[in-house]
Amino acid sequence: MMDFTAIDFETATERPNSACSVAVVEVRNGEIARTYSTLIRPPGLRFSTFNISIHGITPEMVAHERDFAGVWTELRPFLEGNIVLAHNAPFDMGVLKSSLLANHIEPPKFFHCCTVQISRKAWPNLPNHKLNTVGDFLHVDFRHHDALEDARACAAIPLAAAELVGADSVEDLAQTLRVSVKPFDCTPKYPRRFDTPQA
Repeated sequence: MMDFTAIDFETATERPNSACSVAVVEVRNGEIARTYSTLIRPPGLRFSTFNISIHGITPEMVAHERDFAGVWTELRPFLEGNIVLAHNAPFDMGVLKSSLLANHIEPPKFFHCCTVQISRKAWPNLPNHKLNTVGDFLHVDFRHHDALEDARACAAIPLAAAELVGADSVEDLAQTLRVSVKPFDCTPKYPRRFDTPQA
């Protein structure tokens, strides 16, 4: 069955641990079962003008919101044990990883797959495979760079691709299109000194 969670983060700055919004769309048996979205107060309430120009979220809008650790108990159940899809998954997985590490939170166990890769294989003749381009092609009406709207558009991609190739699960879809499904890796890039094995 087409069971998965689509996720989208928006960030306040170029730093990956600066999430200021997150949304998830849980799909069960090919239908949206539930959604979750929230604003997040990023570290130090720091924002770049460039990021604000992209998503429209300002420091004033999140000043009284919870930080990442504060929303994690609500977000985690959507990820744990599921297949998680994101459009440009390296970005969203990087935001999740950096936020977990920065807050010393035990990471969840799940697998993830990238809908950019899925769309490239399913519809190779599109001019590009940005979310708005693929969304327009699939006739998905959404407001780009709103986390929940983007997560809904992301969820539409594997559903349409599965219908195209006759797949009945994300695993089947990934195998048919030769797209990777990877376990989430939250290993620090640079281990702390006391984590280094002694000679």
